[in-house]
Amino acid sequence: MNNSFSSWLVSLQVYKELATLRMVLLGFSAGLPLLLVFGTLSFWLREAGIDRTTIGFLSWVALAYAFKWVWAPLVDRMPLPGLTTRLGRRRGWLLFAQVWVMAGLVGMALTDPQQDLPRLVLFALLTAFASATQDIALDAYRIESASEEKQAALAAAYQTGYRIAMIWAGAGVLAIAAHFDPDEATYQFSPWTWAYVAMAASMLVGVLTVLLSREPARVAGIEKSAPDSTDRLPWLERFLRWVYDAGVQPFLDFFQRYRWQALIILALIATYRMSDVVMGVMANPFYRDMGFSKEEVATVSKFYGVIMTLLGAFIGGVLALRLGVMRVLFAGAVLSAATNVLFAWLATRGHDVGALIFAVSADNLSAGLASAAFIAYLSGLTNVAYSATQYALFSSVMLLLPKFLAGFSGWAVDTVGYETFFITTALMGVPVLLLVVLAGRARQKIELNPN
Repeated sequence: MNNSFSSWLVSLQVYKELATLRMVLLGFSAGLPLLLVFGTLSFWLREAGIDRTTIGFLSWVALAYAFKWVWAPLVDRMPLPGLTTRLGRRRGWLLFAQVWVMAGLVGMALTDPQQDLPRLVLFALLTAFASATQDIALDAYRIESASEEKQAALAAAYQTGYRIAMIWAGAGVLAIAAHFDPDEATYQFSPWTWAYVAMAASMLVGVLTVLLSREPARVAGIEKSAPDSTDRLPWLERFLRWVYDAGVQPFLDFFQRYRWQALIILALIATYRMSDVVMGVMANPFYRDMGFSKEEVATVSKFYGVIMTLLGAFIGGVLALRLGVMRVLFAGAVLSAATNVLFAWLATRGHDVGALIFAVSADNLSAGLASAAFIAYLSGLTNVAYSATQYALFSSVMLLLPKFLAGFSGWAVDTVGYETFFITTALMGVPVLLLVVLAGRARQKIELNPN
């Protein structure tokens, strides 16, 4: 018993390491922009009188995250003049992306959707593309900062910061907007300006962390930058060789390592987050339509959301270390689908703050647990020589189908209502359970027969 208890204490020590603590702050920087161009934006647009179907289709702005594999090879291999020499490959791209995220958020803050919706969408696209670029560099930074056995802990720390940022970008924005809003009954633009400017300033957490951190040591041994002008090969041949090394080889490496099992793995990645992503677009319009004020939603998310998110990520990270990633991945899939049913129940309750607390708490707990395990799983699939490109491929596949389907969520709610919509999103999680089992078996076969 004592040996078992001691081994658990040793497992928990990883959360005290500098690399783990740093990942909380960088995770915050990564998680902040997503809701600001996705869920929180949908609340703002709904309050501004934009219809649900339009809001659903505008969520396709977040598809930028699903196509980041296209420019991931550039982030993986191409140096940025001035920044790379001073900060290194990963930190240079991180800082570059963070500055553009801040610029996009300020542009959104200064644009009223009632007066110029297309302009707001353009700034949202800038924010999403810059945020996706930050994700590419940060995922590589995280993977290269520690050994594979510590990736679950780093994923949990990253997810903790990420979820805290999402709560700040959700509850925090609503709280700030509510503070500056003189009348909840009518739409006011200025409160949203204050809120989004505050979010842009919050990106300084990531900026300062990048400036005070070190470049991962592993990058130095695997870097292959843009074509070298001193190479004696013709320029076109050097360029094509670089394109092959940076853009083609990472994908070939994945399929060569996992062979036919790669299809099962990609199917799991493509569907694992489908139920919560499709539901997520309509969550804030749902709160608004149920009569919850900005202040009520902010208070519930800020208090109960933070506690349950931290608890879920912590539990997910520890269980992944102790029980294995695949078991926690399965549990996370069950919980993520089940909590969507709670929102269908909430739709029958009307303006019931107690029911809102219960649904939001359960949703955040399951999301924290599932995300920590899923990130650890994706990280374990990558080859460190192509960490940025391969992880970008996985996270892009993870978001492409869910975010595409999410674009029709507003139309679905207008057609069948909130109750049926939430139950349908829960049922989307059922096939995921089978894929987790199949992917687990495929992983065992590869570990037993690596060649």
